[in-house]
Amino acid sequence: VVAVSAGDFHSLAITADGAVWSWGTGKLGHGDTQTQTQPLPKKVEAIAGRRVVAVSAGEAHSLALTADGAVWSWGYGVCGQLGHGNQQNQLLPKKIEALAGRRVVAVSAGCLHNLAITTDGSVWSWGGGGFGQLGHGDQQHQWQPKEVEAFATQRVVATSAGTDLCIAITSDGAIFTWGEGRHGCLGHGVDLSNQLLPKKV
Repeated sequence: VVAVSAGDFHSLAITADGAVWSWGTGKLGHGDTQTQTQPLPKKVEAIAGRRVVAVSAGEAHSLALTADGAVWSWGYGVCGQLGHGNQQNQLLPKKIEALAGRRVVAVSAGCLHNLAITTDGSVWSWGGGGFGQLGHGDQQHQWQPKEVEAFATQRVVATSAGTDLCIAITSDGAIFTWGEGRHGCLGHGVDLSNQLLPKKV
């Protein structure tokens, strides 16, 4: 095993041959029509043959990044977090066509939203946006990946999606946060308000 990711109710692992394994409870990518509990790791056969280099588990959905820079998603899609332009669940991994032509180098799944970084250092977000966690200056859901324009003049090197917030590091070492500000989790001192756009810490 070379990489792992834990979601709310399920887990993912990548083995040295680039295969993905999942276990826990939910729609785990095995094609089950009903919510299943898989107490032992089981290989996700639908994506076999594609070398997966990174995975990220959200609350009840999963992302996989393949060696060719494509992103695949499966699980629950209630807020459009699967990135296919709708709110449908996906029982099997499905390629996110909206990112076709862009080579993704990193992905991070939050509760109901996701982040992706492309080779040029741009950030893309999609899914639930009720707390501003997509970084587009509003609180709308996005059913397909959309570039976070606030980073248009900067190069992002790392991101992480939390429950309803996000954090990013730019190439100059600066930290930006956005989304739900309650509990002080954005790092902006006494300002506990939600941030609809990335804000430097």
